[in-house]
Amino acid sequence: MKVTRALQPFLPLCQRLLPDMRTLPGILNLSSLPNLPGLPGLPGLPSRLAGLSLTLLKATALDLAILAGHLLLYPSGIAQERRAAARPALPRAGGADDPAQLPTKAPLPVVLLHGFIDNRSVFVLLRRSLAQHGRHRVESLNYSPLTCDIRTAAELLGRHIEEICERTGSSQVDVVGHSLGGLIARYYVQRLGGDGRVRTLVTLGTPHSGTRVAPLANAHPIVRQMRPGSELIEELSRPAPGCRTHFVSFWSDLDHLMDPLETACVDHPDLLVQNVRVTGIGHLALPVHPAVATGIRQALDTARTGASAGARTGSRAGTLTGTQADGLTVA
Repeated sequence: MKVTRALQPFLPLCQRLLPDMRTLPGILNLSSLPNLPGLPGLPGLPSRLAGLSLTLLKATALDLAILAGHLLLYPSGIAQERRAAARPALPRAGGADDPAQLPTKAPLPVVLLHGFIDNRSVFVLLRRSLAQHGRHRVESLNYSPLTCDIRTAAELLGRHIEEICERTGSSQVDVVGHSLGGLIARYYVQRLGGDGRVRTLVTLGTPHSGTRVAPLANAHPIVRQMRPGSELIEELSRPAPGCRTHFVSFWSDLDHLMDPLETACVDHPDLLVQNVRVTGIGHLALPVHPAVATGIRQALDTARTGASAGARTGSRAGTLTGTQADGLTVA
């Protein structure tokens, strides 16, 4: 019985990684243990474990390589970036009075918001990808690593977005937030009236329901705000009727900073949500991987607003180009 109780906290992880497990050959026969429901047989356990280990090894190696590269780029992103001047509207090819030439609507400005103890340098590759596909009005906001309150950072984001709208003449922006950056942007949208300014909020590995990882980090106030059941997480779970922002949340099945993994999904009955599962990469790869960048571009190009999209949903998975809940697979 003591062994059974000791194993129970690990059962959700085992069921997610080895959904057909009943017997671990040569290790433990779980069928002989009481009070362990939902564990059917697994005939091919060794091959599955080998595949899982290889996938995890690849994801870990990729995260380490990205971390090394990011450490080299980090100094270049410490200072706030220069604010780009507003781009004048491009003239029509056939002249201003050419009725055959339809006006072209410029894409909305995109605001990039980094994660905890990070800066805008994490978005170097994503910015390049967006620019190559026609999104030239892309700006990053650095918030201080000494920031101790998500609410304060959300207010700063709101002022920054207002300045962008005034400077560019755009009434709305799209926001992409990595990790903590997504939580800051969500607070701005839900609690500070930012849904009038943010058309689409894309989050990458954001602990929407709080994460239990690294308990020793609780000394930092922002980490405490990112814990399940914190006052701030409870605020975000409150009703948000009429919220106009379209949420797209990318979550990875190998994200070592999300505990539980599904905390990176947005689950709220009042929000228009599309949760996209990414497989095979870790937390640091989310703002870097080209397949995720493609998914982000699709999310921004096919964005909907709460008023035009009809019913809201808190679904756990989705695609950016269709209606089937297949998720995005990254090899």
